Amino acid sequence: MTEHAEGSLFCSPSYLGITHGRAPVFVQIFLNRGRTLAQKKALYARVADLLLESARVPRADVIISLVEVEKEDWSFGDGVAQYAAVEPKEPA
Repeated sequence: MTEHAEGSLFCSPSYLGITHGRAPVFVQIFLNRGRTLAQKKALYARVADLLLESARVPRADVIISLVEVEKEDWSFGDGVAQYAAVEPKEPA
């Protein structure tokens, strides 16, 4: 999580019919590929609702971006792609 000074990030005051305030919240989520459009829409709505309830961030000021990757695109330490398929061994 990072905080930026007001005005340091470009955000159009109005885009796609949504008027943004002076301090929008950008949420970027990295996840494995495979969610349906319905699941993504439900996630967007839930995140906006939770930020409104817990931090009083107007729903219009919640901007969400999903970055979908394959399982082999992750490394959880030691420089190893733990979820990458094991390469088949060459016959001896």
